[in-house]
Amino acid sequence: MLKKSSLVLWGVVLFVAWNALILFFLWTRPQSLSDHSHLTEEVIRLAQDAESELERQKDLLQQIYRYSALWSRRKASEAKLHPPVAASAQPSTAAPLSHHSQISPDAVLPVLVIACDRSTVRRCLDKLLHYRPSQERFPIIVSQDCGHDETARVIASYGDAIMHIKQPNLSDIPVPTDHRKFQGYYKIARHYHWALSQVFRTFQYQAAIVVEDDLEVAPDFFEYFQAAFPLLLADPTLWCVSAWNDNGKEQMVDAAHPDLLYRTDFFPGLGWLLLSDLWNELEPKWPKAFWDDWMRQPEQRQGRSCIRPEVSRTMTFGRKGVSHGQFFDQHLKFIKLNDHFVPFTQMDLSYLKKNEYDRSFLDQVYGAPELRVEELQGNRRRELGTVRVQYTTRDSFKAFAKALGVMDDLKSGVPRAGYRGIVSFLYQSRRVYLAPPSDWTGYDPSWS
Repeated sequence: MLKKSSLVLWGVVLFVAWNALILFFLWTRPQSLSDHSHLTEEVIRLAQDAESELERQKDLLQQIYRYSALWSRRKASEAKLHPPVAASAQPSTAAPLSHHSQISPDAVLPVLVIACDRSTVRRCLDKLLHYRPSQERFPIIVSQDCGHDETARVIASYGDAIMHIKQPNLSDIPVPTDHRKFQGYYKIARHYHWALSQVFRTFQYQAAIVVEDDLEVAPDFFEYFQAAFPLLLADPTLWCVSAWNDNGKEQMVDAAHPDLLYRTDFFPGLGWLLLSDLWNELEPKWPKAFWDDWMRQPEQRQGRSCIRPEVSRTMTFGRKGVSHGQFFDQHLKFIKLNDHFVPFTQMDLSYLKKNEYDRSFLDQVYGAPELRVEELQGNRRRELGTVRVQYTTRDSFKAFAKALGVMDDLKSGVPRAGYRGIVSFLYQSRRVYLAPPSDWTGYDPSWS
């Protein structure tokens, strides 16, 4: 009823304003008969301007109603997930389990889809909706940049199953002369800033899963994030959970053990979970471009790690993009998407907490016999099982990585999928750790 009243009031205001404008024009116009044609032209022009303004206001009202609908659904979801405690209940005296103890492990986890001009976003949304176990727990918010009409129509076709918001600033961004070809990266960073601010400021969610419009998700995508979320809350040395393994090509992962999870010092992105606390930290200094590499800098990472899977829970089908498909053709299209559902929420993931993980993982790595790259390539000494290849310099890491098919680039000295300098992968069906010496003391940013 309130919405209908508001619409009526808004219509009355516009009607009165329009007629007042016409009367004012008629009263102040010259009286010469020769001005009649000019009057007609002016009235037509004013009518066209008014029509354009009405369309703009209509879009604005629709945005407001969409925000209101999402807010109402969010409140309803929280009410279902967290029913009020009876007044007679006694307050808990248990010690807090988390450094984010104010955030419930059962909090709503919205999925933020970053979209632009790919009408193939349908493939992304279809999979998300197919595998989503609960609309209340996992509302989907599609944030669209670029103003691409066809993509907007595709997103709108999903109706109330998702929320569609539109980045309002579509203008070009002033960039240094030598960065003109990188205009797209500046717009992506601006869009991420706006979209994440909507999720955490406007809608006030406490966490969010971020995906892009060219990602397809695995059957256990939601299960994985739901299980890892309490771990992110409990361990202050973690700052994200990612669905992506940078070295996740089919021949390099153990598809028979899709339940394997790791810690990594490299920010993977490509389907990742963050907390509102992290956005509070990052938002004031958010970069103008290249936001993902900025996340990988020591000033942002601050020694923290992410959780990542052995077998990726996302894959990208987006050859079209700001990188013009080069990285896709060389690498991304070969990443294996997990196709077996793993019941992570029924598993104990506490082994991924830093102290326990470091003790166990480092024992595995440095307890493995060392092998030279040439021996590994020659498929020799198979009886050794899991082995370690040791590097000591930037150049030796890059040479060994390239020889073994591992991603050889470093960001602020951190190898992709690496943890404490160690990269774990399969080579000719055997587990290999590409690792620095056991007395490793930290990353050297000059290795980038």
